[in-house]
Amino acid sequence: MRTLLVDTDLTRAVRGALGDGGFAVDVVGTLEQASSAFFSARYEILLLELVLPDGDGLDWLRQLRSDGYSVPAVIMSRLDDLEKRISVFNSGADDFLRKPVSTDELIARMRALLRRSTQITCPIIEFGNLHFDPIGRQVSVDGHPLMIARRELCILEHLLNRAGRIVPRARLEDQLYSFNDEVSGNALEAGIYRLRGYLSRSGATLRIRTVRGIGYVLELTDASSA
Repeated sequence: MRTLLVDTDLTRAVRGALGDGGFAVDVVGTLEQASSAFFSARYEILLLELVLPDGDGLDWLRQLRSDGYSVPAVIMSRLDDLEKRISVFNSGADDFLRKPVSTDELIARMRALLRRSTQITCPIIEFGNLHFDPIGRQVSVDGHPLMIARRELCILEHLLNRAGRIVPRARLEDQLYSFNDEVSGNALEAGIYRLRGYLSRSGATLRIRTVRGIGYVLELTDASSA
């Protein structure tokens, strides 16, 4: 999921862990940069430091909330007195983590927030004979584990979330790649090609159909719907 990380001292460790966890991360170090990024892309979640070179992260978050933006926000800070934590939540934050941050805990909390924000009541996604656990990042076909590379797993997740409907190419690219990723012109097509290979070899009863000039749709094969 597309993530905006607004911080100055967590970027390498957190960005690497989030990337491994299936998140596309844009990293900025000031509130000015944060505003520019936020209004240039669609983010599923914000990771925000309180003390930034050009202002207070809470003031920025309050403004977003007053403008009607409800994107989940996790505050990360070395400041951890009770009064400060109360002000964090009163300003519209959804969670708070004290630095130094455990990346495993951060990812777990992010996924919990995303589940709540999208009102997913059952964490397991089923389509045809394929089961996907978005929390454990595990895929199985007819009960057999299917190992899929990280990038292709992210593509599969987005297609599963809109199974049977066209997912525009631009939407996929926006959610899969951060501003700093070096993306070739055919990167998405290459990922789709590899994902089709995974599905075909596993015996999955679903396929990815290309809708030329628009995007892709995940649908059941004729055999699975017969």
